Amino acid sequence: MLLDVRKLRANFSRRAFVSPLPRPAPRILLAIILFATAAPAFWQFASSAHNATAASSLASAATPRSAPASPQSTNNFPTNIQSNILNTVVLDPAHGGTDPGARGTGGIRESDVVLEFAAQVRHALESQGLQVVQTRLGDENPSFDDRSTMANAQRAAVFVTLHISSTGPPGTARVYVNSDLPAITTTTGLLPWDQAQSPFIGLSRKLGDIVQSFLAQRFKGSPNAAQAAAVRQLRTTAAPAIAVEVSSVSVEKREDLDRMAPGVADAIARGVAAFKPSYVVPTLTTTAQLLPAPSSAMHAPATPAPAAPRIAAPTSAAAAATRHATSPAAPNGVPR
Repeated sequence: MLLDVRKLRANFSRRAFVSPLPRPAPRILLAIILFATAAPAFWQFASSAHNATAASSLASAATPRSAPASPQSTNNFPTNIQSNILNTVVLDPAHGGTDPGARGTGGIRESDVVLEFAAQVRHALESQGLQVVQTRLGDENPSFDDRSTMANAQRAAVFVTLHISSTGPPGTARVYVNSDLPAITTTTGLLPWDQAQSPFIGLSRKLGDIVQSFLAQRFKGSPNAAQAAAVRQLRTTAAPAIAVEVSSVSVEKREDLDRMAPGVADAIARGVAAFKPSYVVPTLTTTAQLLPAPSSAMHAPATPAPAAPRIAAPTSAAAAATRHATSPAAPNGVPR
């Protein structure tokens, strides 16, 4: 059978170019069906992603960011201090160097014992979250003004000087606060160097009573309250300041004193921690600011205490008189 080539070509051309897609109306209907089917799944996916992002943001906002680490002090001075909040204890192991302090018949030297006591007191204070500045770390002999300058350069601090008495009932401990200061009469805000303790007498008494109460619990025969005395080292200190004196170098064995060190350290640390909520910075009626340290004293980092009374530097004659005496103890047994 013969084929009509022309008809076959025309028919092939029409079939080759016929679109396989449905006409416009069915195409729109198919699109609507596909959209209706896929829309719920898409909406669920989008909502899940949004909720996950929101939850992550809330968690980040609720989680406190860790504070940047405070730089560690590379010396004997604190670096993270806050005004009007008790942060620092200036710890003063008395005597040292050419001044051994009280001496016992068994070769006990006050300057050696208090330095070892200071190590345990420092550890106990730091365990309470307090920072400690020591007036001496070895067998040196800073002057009274040197030690006061270190204390007066600190912000929000208290001062504790450690002593071993030459006499007294062994196994007891006493706290002294200064008592030989006249009332403040300055109208210029310039407080004499040797009256720096005047605005802090009340706070010193409160700190002393608290520490003494803890010592009395530890050491039978110790008084229940701090005692007032003319303690030279406290007079030039512009901070709550106490002297802790342990009895005594007259013990037969050094071990008798060494056994007291942990109890003394714990009582001081607990006492300072208990005093912390009571700490305030006394103010005068005039502008209050520490003057530069006396030229005879070492220069501690310049961190003047806020609202502390301005203190005049001692005269050269007074500064010379503030070097430690080499006698073992004051006549009345009060720490020098």
